[in-house]
Amino acid sequence: MFLKIKVRFFDKGLIKTFCALLSIIGVITTCIFIFVSIPDKSKVMSGIIFFAVLFIIYIYLWLHSNKIKHIRLFINGSIIDVKSGDLFNEKGLKVIAFNEFFDTLVDEKIISSSSLNGQFITKFINDVDALDKDIAENEHLSDRKLEINTTKKSKGKTQQYKLGSIHIHNDFLLVAFTKFDDTIAYLTMSDYVNCLMNFWKEINIVYANRSIILPILGASALTRIRDYDSMTEQEKLELLLWTFKISRVKFSLPAQMTIVIHESVIDKIDFYRLKRILCDL
Repeated sequence: MFLKIKVRFFDKGLIKTFCALLSIIGVITTCIFIFVSIPDKSKVMSGIIFFAVLFIIYIYLWLHSNKIKHIRLFINGSIIDVKSGDLFNEKGLKVIAFNEFFDTLVDEKIISSSSLNGQFITKFINDVDALDKDIAENEHLSDRKLEINTTKKSKGKTQQYKLGSIHIHNDFLLVAFTKFDDTIAYLTMSDYVNCLMNFWKEINIVYANRSIILPILGASALTRIRDYDSMTEQEKLELLLWTFKISRVKFSLPAQMTIVIHESVIDKIDFYRLKRILCDL
């Protein structure tokens, strides 16, 4: 299998890391040469070997940065793991994105059976009507209700909720994440950011010191970011982490957050960049 190149050979962060390592090597070699001298006839060869070793070290750092598939970040004093895997197999409160109506009809029009919320409904919900009733009667959501959509043509629900609102079902957190216009789940960039900020506030209320497991919210191929169609999975992940950082939400130990990335998307994520720009130093 060919290595997916995500970090450029002359990446600024990579060069900075190498230079930091080079300074340490420089101190060590200087200390050694205080006590050890190299014969004149061996100096040229020694120099060639030394620079060859440095080049090999740089190549190793570059290859390693492209092979990273799991990192641990520390943001706002919280532990955040970013890794590949299956969200449903993780232990903790698993976040499932729904539309603003909390629609539950898996008909390939309102909800696709291949999407995360489609899989959640078909695999984990035995009584959809009971789930609908729980959502409608949820006291926490009562303050987050918006208007009744009387123009909706699809067979889904008509009660709208504020984006970012959460309904807890067993060990799942159902979040109203996208708007819906009968055929397409969508967000504007302003909606996206506001939804994430409200989502973190909601998480802070309901998580009760339990670990949070979530996908890259907005990364579904069925979700359209209007006015920003070219937004990559990398950018969506960075925005997710950036909004968490500025929200000042903190997960108290032993709780932590895990962002699970599907294997089909993993080669699109530059983990080295994430660690470089988002870790607390």
